[in-house]
Amino acid sequence: MKKIYVRMTDKFMSGWGMAKDKTNVMVVACDDWQQAEAIEKAARKRSEMRRIEICLNKPKNRPGVLYSHKAFADLSGPWLEFYKAANQSTATA
Repeated sequence: MKKIYVRMTDKFMSGWGMAKDKTNVMVVACDDWQQAEAIEKAARKRSEMRRIEICLNKPKNRPGVLYSHKAFADLSGPWLEFYKAANQSTATA
């Protein structure tokens, strides 16, 4: 199954640590649109996230960018609140 990616610029993590003098971009690999939409909604609620988009292709490496790759299954907490809420509403419908 082809992955769906949610890409976002992490303003807080950019410019220091491993991303010194770089932009930190977080990429979350999702199994389906429901997961991708949940991650997009969660990212839009976070003030440090910018340029949030769902993409069908894995973002390619670019100079000056540090990519932090995550799998949907590895995320927890606030990242999953929208996904859990959507699953609960479909289970009760």
